[in-house]
Amino acid sequence: MARPPDPAKRRALLNDVREYVIHHGLADLSLRPMARALGTSDRMLLYYFGTKERLVAEALAVDERRPLLQFRDALDGFGPVDDPEALRRFLEEMWRRVSAPDRRPVLPLYFELMAASLMKPEPYGPVAHDAVREWAALLAPLFLGLGLPEDRARNEATLLVGTALGLLVTPLADGDWDRADAAFLTLLDSLAPGWHLAR
Repeated sequence: MARPPDPAKRRALLNDVREYVIHHGLADLSLRPMARALGTSDRMLLYYFGTKERLVAEALAVDERRPLLQFRDALDGFGPVDDPEALRRFLEEMWRRVSAPDRRPVLPLYFELMAASLMKPEPYGPVAHDAVREWAALLAPLFLGLGLPEDRARNEATLLVGTALGLLVTPLADGDWDRADAAFLTLLDSLAPGWHLAR
């Protein structure tokens, strides 16, 4: 009778794989060199995870620094977001967390995975779709709480998610994080008057 996989060993492998992929990316990722660098074998990785794509997806899913989890942690620890001023403060805190200097090295990998999931949805799953949907689903109730109609609340959430993703990509290309910060605050400046009118 085959021995079941060791959960502790599996978790340790996920942590090691995540750090390896952060530094090497997805484009030329191969199991054998990765396994050798991690002190294991490609057969062992396949034993625990089945496929390379599943391994990568799971390794990133348990990353406690991933943007969506940062968003949830910020919301859980922020307190009531029940007026326009509180909403703005929360969104500014969210942006600070997801764009913090210690988060920036991992962002290219998340965008690479999102792009891969669009090009090859079967092996990677709907990563991009789920990320956008989950972020918007967390934001929309905050706008509903301000009194915005349901359609507008969803639209505001979608606008913020799409713009935030774009503002994370841009400074990865040009290095100007100060401008990205200013652009996000400009977005909030343009939206906030409508939040007050909904009260």
